[in-house]
Amino acid sequence: MSRTIVGVNDPKAVKKYSAFLAVDAPRKSYWSKKFTGKEGSSTPVTKIDRLENDAGEYVSFDLNTQLKMKPVEGDDLLEGKEENLTFYTDGLYIDQMRGGINAGGRMTRKRTIHDLRKVGRARQSDWWARVMDELHFMYASGARGINTDYIFDPGYAGFAGNGLTAPDSLHHMTAGGKTKATLAATDKMTLSGIDQMVAEADMMGGGTQGQPQIQPIRIEGEDHFVLLMNPYQEYDVRTNTSTGQWLDIQKALATSEGKKSPICKGGLGMYNNVVLHKHKAVIRFNDYGAGGNVEAARSLFLGEQALSMAYGSPGTGLRFDWHEETRDNGNILIISTYGMFGINKVVFNGLDYGIMAYDTAAAKPAA
Repeated sequence: MSRTIVGVNDPKAVKKYSAFLAVDAPRKSYWSKKFTGKEGSSTPVTKIDRLENDAGEYVSFDLNTQLKMKPVEGDDLLEGKEENLTFYTDGLYIDQMRGGINAGGRMTRKRTIHDLRKVGRARQSDWWARVMDELHFMYASGARGINTDYIFDPGYAGFAGNGLTAPDSLHHMTAGGKTKATLAATDKMTLSGIDQMVAEADMMGGGTQGQPQIQPIRIEGEDHFVLLMNPYQEYDVRTNTSTGQWLDIQKALATSEGKKSPICKGGLGMYNNVVLHKHKAVIRFNDYGAGGNVEAARSLFLGEQALSMAYGSPGTGLRFDWHEETRDNGNILIISTYGMFGINKVVFNGLDYGIMAYDTAAAKPAA
């Protein structure tokens, strides 16, 4: 009886599993499924698709600043007083990133009941989602930090020539108005700290100052920001807030508005129009304070277009590609995957655009 065999590197398998990977990785990635949208969407991460079909390794985008000319009144001449349009440009490079698995020799594959191609696809999509999330956290924070469960090594400085850039002084706040050198272990995340971030975002830039203002995210017609905290910071907020107040915060996301938006789904609650989230991959440090021994975390206060992400098709029309080959005279099966992309924090005129970093003390709660 004849049967269909999809062998190693069969074009049908390559296309199928490339497509699976292109769907699975963004679906599993925390940042991709919650905070990412196409150009023009009101999301913290902007996905730029221009390089998927066009040749090139760099994509740029512009910010047109507000007009600041004084109005001409009555019959005074306007001629010669017109204001030039001012643009600030930012951009990012894309490059290739790869990963792979060794599915073992013929006898290994013979002894197992598992479909190693299917298992390999599941593990690769998990791995890519984790890689993407770690890159988002590092670029948003402008630092690698000391997180011990990261795939990327300590000291990682960036990908595709897009270096990690520390927050500028206008977009970097520390609890209690402290500095890195003066932060104490008691300077933890609080609701008043969130109020401070909102006030700073509302008053920052715009107008005639030539500074880009953080634009809130539009959720069902309402303006909101997002605060992404480390779980230790969330614990500090909970334990510094009475039960009634914390319940009130959670109730704010029980509305129909909160149920509809991916940004609100899975959130801890809402406070002062800020949707609260937590994630264990938020960047952590252990060298704050006068003695350089205070543990801290960098929460991220997010508005529109804090990060940009660009993809380039590897040639299959998809964002990821799947490759299989054999080694050792055909005995060992190797499955590799790769994608072409780039990520960067959006910076105009030397200033972060849609994000503020807020550092607080954050340590494991005492037993």
